[in-house]
Amino acid sequence: MKFIRFTIPGDTAVRSGTVEHSVIREFTGDLFGRFDYTGRQYALQDARLLAPLLPRHIIGVGKNFAADHAEKPPVPELPVLFFKPQTSVIGPGEPIVLPPVPGSVKYESELAVVIGRTARNISAEDAASVIFGFTVSNDVSASSYYHSDGHWTIGKSFDTFCPLGPVIETEFDYRNARIQSEVNGVLKQNCAIERMITPIDQLIAYISRFMTLSPGDVLLTGTPPGAVNIQQGDRVDCIIEGIGRLSNPVQASQISETE
Repeated sequence: MKFIRFTIPGDTAVRSGTVEHSVIREFTGDLFGRFDYTGRQYALQDARLLAPLLPRHIIGVGKNFAADHAEKPPVPELPVLFFKPQTSVIGPGEPIVLPPVPGSVKYESELAVVIGRTARNISAEDAASVIFGFTVSNDVSASSYYHSDGHWTIGKSFDTFCPLGPVIETEFDYRNARIQSEVNGVLKQNCAIERMITPIDQLIAYISRFMTLSPGDVLLTGTPPGAVNIQQGDRVDCIIEGIGRLSNPVQASQISETE
């Protein structure tokens, strides 16, 4: 099932719905609990899609892909983790805004896991039971803001640095898909998810050892090689077969560094 958040022309109200055959069925209630259909339906082409959820927490993992023809390294004992704030989230079509200071900004096409129920100390074997669904993410980073000690959080945390969408797909075989990206229509990334170093089930088990995962948490699972720096005027498309295409333009900040 495909879940979305959306608005319709002439109305700023944020609505929730499911999508089937390009038709949206609106619902109200709890995405992770009980919800009821309102009876209202809309054509998908008439709706403006938003980020499919506003995550409770956004937890990313770094350095989690091996190149297609490289030997895959062993699963690390301590995966590299970082957080992104909810204020970094935007939806399809919304602009990624570059920071108002010099320095490179890089996008990263990633599979995002949406947690559907509370998980603490869960085993890798049971990890699938806490997954609600999957969406496409773009983990945008400003590396000039990485701390000299290696901490990434500031460089990952700017507003607009976490596009999500277009849908949450609950029926997705994450073991057999490819992650791709394009910049201005040119293919930059194209890698099988099986090249992930720490698999999703082990990643969930690891994180839940020290942090209780809750419904609405989102895990960004890493990006394949090939992502590049972006600049004003670019358009970035992050694509995962079976989920969809997340497309965002890139624009410069309208705020000066001294403001």
